[in-house]
Amino acid sequence: MRFPIGVAGAALSAALLATLLAACSKPAEKTEDIRPVRAIVLQASDVDVNAEFSGEVRPRYESQLGFRVPGKIVTRKVDVGAVVRKGQVLMQLDPQDLKLGQAQALATLRAAETSRDLALADLKRYRELRAQNFVAQAVLDARESAYKSAQANVDAAAAAYREQTNQTGYASLVADVDGVVTAVAAEAGQVVQAGTPVVKVARTDEKEVVFGVPEDSVEALRTVRDVKVRLWAAPEQAVPATIREVAPVADPATRTYTFKATLPAALTQAKLGMTAVVQFVSTSAQPKLKVPLTALFHERNATSVWVVERGTVKLVPVTVTGADGNDLVIGSGVQPGQTVVTAGVHLLKPGQKVRILGDELQKTVPKSAPAAAKGA
Repeated sequence: MRFPIGVAGAALSAALLATLLAACSKPAEKTEDIRPVRAIVLQASDVDVNAEFSGEVRPRYESQLGFRVPGKIVTRKVDVGAVVRKGQVLMQLDPQDLKLGQAQALATLRAAETSRDLALADLKRYRELRAQNFVAQAVLDARESAYKSAQANVDAAAAAYREQTNQTGYASLVADVDGVVTAVAAEAGQVVQAGTPVVKVARTDEKEVVFGVPEDSVEALRTVRDVKVRLWAAPEQAVPATIREVAPVADPATRTYTFKATLPAALTQAKLGMTAVVQFVSTSAQPKLKVPLTALFHERNATSVWVVERGTVKLVPVTVTGADGNDLVIGSGVQPGQTVVTAGVHLLKPGQKVRILGDELQKTVPKSAPAAAKGA
């Protein structure tokens, strides 16, 4: 018996469909639920405060120099960055008016000296006349008063002349210390008033690092004595420093408190404007275990952490005794050397298998790899 071609094709298609459905109906293989987490190995440390802040090397003493007399600047002899010595001329004013005043004061002094000499000659002559009883004592007293008045005029004129001479000398602005020019605020041809800052000179013998500290760390760092400074240009050399000043008021822009650390004179490679890192280190009497705040798991008024043992986690109650920045100090419940989960604690359950993120990366880095490679 023969079937038509259309009927045979339909039967073959039905058979193939049944075979595919039977293959798809096989049960899927079960995969084990292994949750990735981040974890740390607990280590007891006696380091109580370990903080680092970036700052800038600045001079401890920096003066804004200005002329002591008004006038027009005719010469500027230094630029920013110039190294100057004490007594070196930095700028000069037009001295013409000052010299005229000095000449006038000198003329006044000469006139006063002439009047005094005439009064002295009269006094001597009247003393002789009085000795011969040719004049009364009242006349001699008047001559003595005239001489004293003339001498006083000489003293006043001499003082005015010395003052005007000093004013003439003030036409040259000189450096009062050895240092470096950090700013120039006036140019030749500019008319300035007395006391207007025109040049800023910084001393290079004493330097310090200026940096900002957040308000929640000021009191903790104020009493730390172990302070070290490293230059960004020479990170391998750490030198001890001393906190010289702590600002009593926060900076209105950054809301941080300015600290100033004095650098030792032996750090000769420290240049003004360089970047430096200030490190605070303090130790405690008893070693402490610290965990990040994200490691804690709170349930039913109990505080616990997830401890990883043989690839699985278990919940261990702990006691928190204090805080240190973003870390919490653990008093009991865990021991050094245990692995504690620090991220993903709310997605775990007792006995669950976990995979610690970063293990693959650590295994790929050889133990003898240089520090630069590890940092990269």
